[in-house]
Amino acid sequence: MALVATLLVLVFARDIGRSAHGAINPRRSENRSFAALANSLLGQENAFDARLTYLLTNGESVSRSVFAARLDQLAEQLPLWQTQAAQLRRPRLAHDVNDVVAQIADERVDDYQVILAKVASSLSIPWPNPSGPPATLTLSAAQASLVATGKQWGEARWGLIREPGRVSLLATSNFSALLNLSTVVDALEHSSLLAVTRGIGIAAVSVSPAPLPTASGELLLPPTRSVRLGVSISNAGYVNQPISLTYVLTPTNRLGISERQTMTMTLGPLQSYAFVPASLSTVASEHAILTISLSGAPSGAGMSRLRRYTVIVSPSGNT
Repeated sequence: MALVATLLVLVFARDIGRSAHGAINPRRSENRSFAALANSLLGQENAFDARLTYLLTNGESVSRSVFAARLDQLAEQLPLWQTQAAQLRRPRLAHDVNDVVAQIADERVDDYQVILAKVASSLSIPWPNPSGPPATLTLSAAQASLVATGKQWGEARWGLIREPGRVSLLATSNFSALLNLSTVVDALEHSSLLAVTRGIGIAAVSVSPAPLPTASGELLLPPTRSVRLGVSISNAGYVNQPISLTYVLTPTNRLGISERQTMTMTLGPLQSYAFVPASLSTVASEHAILTISLSGAPSGAGMSRLRRYTVIVSPSGNT
């Protein structure tokens, strides 16, 4: 009976060992898979931090358009972090380490969005309104949050080191969080390459019906009761530019009231836009002065903000 009892104990111990080994294998696999994905995300965050720090400390050496493009490239990475972080929440691991890494990623996305938006605003670079973090969050608060989440993760990242798989997770860097951003942004604002340079102009004017050949500055039109204009405007600056375009048609050889129209809009950086106002009324044999003026900023290089034409409408029946 003693021998039988001994055999039973050995068999029971063997079964327990096999069961424990079978439970460890899935946990080891889960931990290692999580570590690979988490370290990929953390590596992206650290690369972002390094690129942002370099841009902020060396940005005064590039043009506004290049600086803005690099800010955009950085901003495009942030939503992807949130997607990857959400995927890391399941399955739940020991010490809830996956929840911690996801939560920290979400908080750091908000902090970086604030920094990017504040820098763009300081340089008058067009930037979308923030949809996540509060618009009132300051640069110093965003930096403090980056430091706090870095410390929190510094403690949590060792949670799996003694678990099956013994995985090691990357630390987060905080280069941009430790910058004196007030001084950095001030240096960017005083860079001649990043300074706002405004310039607008009338790029082209189209007239319908098409004018007949004549001297420059004259519009010789066939007999018509209305004229349709189209005016193309260009913004030569890398800045959102409010503009106002005014048309005035003043008869000179008959009694009549001047026709006046004003159209306004905000033109994006380095963009063009074609204004098409309501038709201007004319009569046969009319002479008039057409003035097209643009306001909102100085003239851009090679462009004018004023066009003036002498309008001559042919007599009825004369082509």
